[in-house]
Amino acid sequence: MTRTDSFIVKSLHGRLDRVFIGGEWVKPQGQARSTVIDPSTEQPLTDMVLGDARDVADAVAAARRAFPTWSDRPVHERASLLDRIHSLILERAETFAQAISLEMGAAIAFARSTQVPVAAEHIRVARDNATIYPFLSQRGDLAIQREAIGVCGLITPWNWPLYQITAKVGPALAAGCTVVLKPSELSPLSALLFAELMHDAGVPPGVFNLVSGTGPEVGAALSAHPDVDMISITGSTRAGVLVAQAAAPTVKRVAQELGGKSPNVFLPDADLARAVPLGVAAGMRNVGQSCSAPTRMIVPRERLREVERLAAETAASFVVGDPSSAQTTHGPVANRAQFNRVQEMIATGIAEGARLVCGGPGRPDDLRCGFYCRPTVFSSVDAGMQIAQEEIFGPVLVVLPYDSIDEAVEIANCTVYGLGAHVQGKDIVAARAVAQRIRSGQVHINHPAWSPHAPFGGYKRSGNGREYGIEGLEEYLETKAILGFH
Repeated sequence: MTRTDSFIVKSLHGRLDRVFIGGEWVKPQGQARSTVIDPSTEQPLTDMVLGDARDVADAVAAARRAFPTWSDRPVHERASLLDRIHSLILERAETFAQAISLEMGAAIAFARSTQVPVAAEHIRVARDNATIYPFLSQRGDLAIQREAIGVCGLITPWNWPLYQITAKVGPALAAGCTVVLKPSELSPLSALLFAELMHDAGVPPGVFNLVSGTGPEVGAALSAHPDVDMISITGSTRAGVLVAQAAAPTVKRVAQELGGKSPNVFLPDADLARAVPLGVAAGMRNVGQSCSAPTRMIVPRERLREVERLAAETAASFVVGDPSSAQTTHGPVANRAQFNRVQEMIATGIAEGARLVCGGPGRPDDLRCGFYCRPTVFSSVDAGMQIAQEEIFGPVLVVLPYDSIDEAVEIANCTVYGLGAHVQGKDIVAARAVAQRIRSGQVHINHPAWSPHAPFGGYKRSGNGREYGIEGLEEYLETKAILGFH
């Protein structure tokens, strides 16, 4: 069976030309079509019909009708529904993993071990937080009520297609909001499967709606719609700016999780044998297509050669190839535009005079087609170089040497981004001190386990607002003060 003949595509027959509005699969009013490309072969997988502004209006109207009843539902009932959603994701984990591997090239082992399980965690945490959150609290005769903000437009990217959906849908529904989801048209299969799951879980009509489409059409219409109370977008900084501009005339809340160029600071006492392989793996996880990937490794100058050797050995251990193979660690990047971007930035790094430690332009030697990139490490990189400043979104790591801790912190903070960061060091007091000086929304010390409770979001041009955990729930709540509440 070829990937084009995948059971995923066959199972979605009858859904690829529909949008999900008011609890039903309906034909969109939009007539534009989009081709879903298999990034491992560059061949078409299937076509789908895209919605337009008229479909957005229908979906928003359905969400608006559903909002009063849903927001009044007791918290335990909303939590019970989230529990059913969580259970169905786990039951259908293999189907979701296959879809993600197919639509954006994730290695099937990575899709199974990471893409799907962490997506399920967002639903579980939203359920748990809803049951303990103080939606009504008192300060003497003053009551503080936190209530659902209303209808929310959710715009999600292609790189973590299910994970980013659940990170938004889970807390939005837990808060009592109704939603209209616009997934990326480049990786739509897992989103359609999720809409099927929501129907099967018994989500009331209009509480969850999905309109596939492009950013300039569906994303812009959703952002500008006067009956949408909030927009949450995960995407590029450019896309975030456009959404904020479209949303501004209606003064709606806009939460943005945007680009990043995350630093990984190695203190002089860092355990290189452990930290360098973990750092390279983190920077190239999901083939480097993660906004928080620590793609800038900032190291003591006197340890530069040792870092280079360990980084090259780690990159050489990766198995780049067919994402459907269980032995593959890194599949292709997700689409042609991203492949071209990675190739351009590798050429830029060479032109800027950075030292190419491993990798380089083109595909790996044994791969003739597909959007495969060589895991690439540059060293002796200056902080002002383009490859040290711009988000590449591929398996490209830059190593920057420093001569003092103050210089290391300065390098860490010298981009327009501030999403994630890492610090490595045996002296935990020193590591904490550096972590507190880095201007980013999240800092990891010595590669701790990922936590779905840790708020995630950016400083500077990495966005505003937070996702995950309690803070992620609060993004979807308004604050009402009630005086004289005895």
